Amino acid sequence: MQPEERDPAYLWDMLIVARSVVEFTHDITRDAFLSDNRDAEIIRLAVERKLEILGEAARRVSPHFRETHPEIPRAQIIGLRNLISHEYDRVDHERIYAIAREEAPQLIALLEPLIPPLPPTEDD
Repeated sequence: MQPEERDPAYLWDMLIVARSVVEFTHDITRDAFLSDNRDAEIIRLAVERKLEILGEAARRVSPHFRETHPEIPRAQIIGLRNLISHEYDRVDHERIYAIAREEAPQLIALLEPLIPPLPPTEDD
């Protein structure tokens, strides 16, 4: 399989994960997200994990996709993934919240037009 043939799967992964990040944070305030309680910690960890997956999917897209879609901020997405994975002690939760609330919706808007339709199923 050519690298370009895998791009739709990576784009779907990126879209699904970005939507999850938005969903996890859509009804939580910044102060609640940053609070020092177990529920907030669970949400922060879930968002961080999703951002790691997003970064990994962004890393895997083909060189052709990278060249033809410079509007997707791959370097920033991958950089955040690397920070979360390798420099966990430097994660800025205020920045993570801003990404979840502001940048993830923007990424969704960029990705949606690039997503190919799902192939028909036997039920269709």
